[in-house]
Amino acid sequence: MAAITPAISALPLNMFVRTTLSVVLFFLLPMNAWPQEVVRMGLSTAPVTLHPLFATDAVSERIDRLLYERLVDFDDRYRPVPALADWEEIDPTHYRFTLRGAHRFHDGTPLTAADVQATYAYVLDAAHASPHRQTVSMIAEIKTQNERQIDFILTRPDPLFPGRMTLGIVPARVLSADAEALRRHPLGSGPLRFVAWPDETHLILERVADHARVEFLVVPNPVVRALKIARGEIDLLQGDLLPELYRWLQQRPQIRLQKRAGDTVAYLGFNMDDPALRDVRVRTAIAQAIDREAIIHQVLDGDARPANGVLPPNHWAGAGDAPGRRYDPMAARAVLAAAGYGPARPLRLVYKTSSDPLRVRLASIFQQQLQDVGVEVDLRSNDWGTFYDDIKAGRFQMYGLSWVGLKLPDIYRYAFHSGSVPPAGANRGRYKSGQVDALLDQADRADSVDRQQSIYHDIAAILLQELPIVPLWYEDVVAVMRGDVRGYTLSPDGNYDGLVTIRHGGRTNN
Repeated sequence: MAAITPAISALPLNMFVRTTLSVVLFFLLPMNAWPQEVVRMGLSTAPVTLHPLFATDAVSERIDRLLYERLVDFDDRYRPVPALADWEEIDPTHYRFTLRGAHRFHDGTPLTAADVQATYAYVLDAAHASPHRQTVSMIAEIKTQNERQIDFILTRPDPLFPGRMTLGIVPARVLSADAEALRRHPLGSGPLRFVAWPDETHLILERVADHARVEFLVVPNPVVRALKIARGEIDLLQGDLLPELYRWLQQRPQIRLQKRAGDTVAYLGFNMDDPALRDVRVRTAIAQAIDREAIIHQVLDGDARPANGVLPPNHWAGAGDAPGRRYDPMAARAVLAAAGYGPARPLRLVYKTSSDPLRVRLASIFQQQLQDVGVEVDLRSNDWGTFYDDIKAGRFQMYGLSWVGLKLPDIYRYAFHSGSVPPAGANRGRYKSGQVDALLDQADRADSVDRQQSIYHDIAAILLQELPIVPLWYEDVVAVMRGDVRGYTLSPDGNYDGLVTIRHGGRTNN
């Protein structure tokens, strides 16, 4: 004691008081008042919904992956692997899933087979108009064996069935009481839990494992997003930046850039109810007028690969190495002339896009390249919500969008079957092909993946000829982050799973 007293007495009074208060607060403050690690991620658009049974836009689905667990996930080769559950095939129309270990929702209640049953029964109920109903429409009956086991009885054999079981599992009691509440107040069992969504520009989640906070800040303007990460107001950005902004950020010593090849496919969509665009010659001319290679190298800084279908070329059900439509403006002019369009009768179209500056820039390039072959294009850009509502409702002639996170060839039925017009699916262009519908039905009846693969290759070939959409390119996944951020990993589909392991060395709350 004698050795300590002189040291204390030598301290200035105000320092002594501050030191004493710090010691007292250390023992009195509750644990949840301690400084909390915070990672702030900038987004160009807000999620549309946090209800996993209705989410279809990329941001919503990526955030829902963090909030909700699913029975099955996929490996890097697009093969289904167990997530919440293992499975066994009792017979070709009977699958049993067994939950792996004990899982709880974020309010502490256990996740059981009853919740799995309620989730899939809700989607199958046509009255709820879930956009995912088509994916699991082959389920005839769901039976819970006990709290951990659940059986799915199918209307037909489906070799790909385990890969369809990717819906986020929702508590049965919420679905029966107030399912709509999940759109703004999600309750899942994933690695992150919901904290608050005070407005459309700010969503707050918390990691279950260590209580680190993850905040999503919506900043529509990409220049402002770049400035915010340069100033340290944001820690992480992924995608949705102009190439010159990536170059500018790379020159900042406190910023790091990560990149990997991705499988998100950018495409042009057409409204098949439009008198001009229902003519395959017009769609072919538009595809031939777009110089994808030049755009990739001169506008996207090489951060993409030309696309030949909605599925990447290494996908077992994709188009393989079949070439996409090549740039050929002379052929485009000739095809348009054959369709009856030319100087005396110009083709005029309206192209819709979001207000994101990169998408507007690309739209302007498409406008110029189409003008070069005699197509006059009127550009219309809107905020994401308005734009996306128009696309789902069929209020367009042409538009530009991307498909994100495609794993199963279900995309063919979901986007191109005549029975998948929204809200039943995502056939936004109202494409109708008896041949494609018949092949999809054949694929559904096929008793092996090998037989399905052959059919899906045929479908991919038809889509390349008929062009209900024009596949443009597969976008690389690019992220920029502050130098004190570590542990963030990129996935080919651009998901945000890296937020489960990311660490921030500097920012805390409280």
